Amino acid sequence: MSKAIHVSKIIKSTGFAGETAIILGSGLGSFTDILVDKIHMQYQDLPHYPTSRISGHAGELVVGNIENKEIIVASGRSHFYEGCSIEKITFPVRVFNECGIKNLIITNAAGSLKKSQPPGTIAAIVGHIDCSFQKRFEAPTLNTEPRYHSPRLISLAKSVAKQNKISLNEGNYCWTLGPMYETPQEINYFKTLYASVVGMSTLPEILQAGLLGLNILTLSIITNFAAGISEVIPSHEEVLFNAKNSQKSVVKLLVEIIKKI
Repeated sequence: MSKAIHVSKIIKSTGFAGETAIILGSGLGSFTDILVDKIHMQYQDLPHYPTSRISGHAGELVVGNIENKEIIVASGRSHFYEGCSIEKITFPVRVFNECGIKNLIITNAAGSLKKSQPPGTIAAIVGHIDCSFQKRFEAPTLNTEPRYHSPRLISLAKSVAKQNKISLNEGNYCWTLGPMYETPQEINYFKTLYASVVGMSTLPEILQAGLLGLNILTLSIITNFAAGISEVIPSHEEVLFNAKNSQKSVVKLLVEIIKKI
């Protein structure tokens, strides 16, 4: 797959010259509604660009402005459990990098491993744990390296949240392959690794962006309790419902971060 073809088409079609990109997770596509001077590009119109078949992912690139700050937004992502390779999942990050971005904000819908972090909570991710067990069978370790979790952007997110009275926690993101939800036994194991949220995306994007030297901020929108944390059995319908209910706070937080980034 040629990044040059996509970069050329994006810049030629939109004139994009911004420094920030956002990847939107499940049910968060409404963020693009607030952009002005928008230009939409469907994933399917970009040769070889990875598309998602999962409900809640719009499948388009949107270039637009927030108070004269130009951004590019990936509304929807592909997942490993859809049969996509890691190279394909992370292809959009490499395209954004070639477009000249310096900052990447990644959002996702995630399950909470803490009763104190209920659905509707937003967590700034400060560490990650790879529980895909693709590379090794040893116990995963928590990674909090600044190249993957920008202290400056995390601090900015906290400051913006406080100023706008938006509840923002910190958390460690645990990546699993999916597509099934985790069992209570797995969740108990993840707790011993210091995980606080769990999801089926995002980490490949974080790792790719870190290798490219981008400033990375990851925000997890808590859409459900993980299995065994409450009596409710996790479902995709619950994820989309709670993501929709959290949109106002998420959009406000993203807008204010973009204005000050």
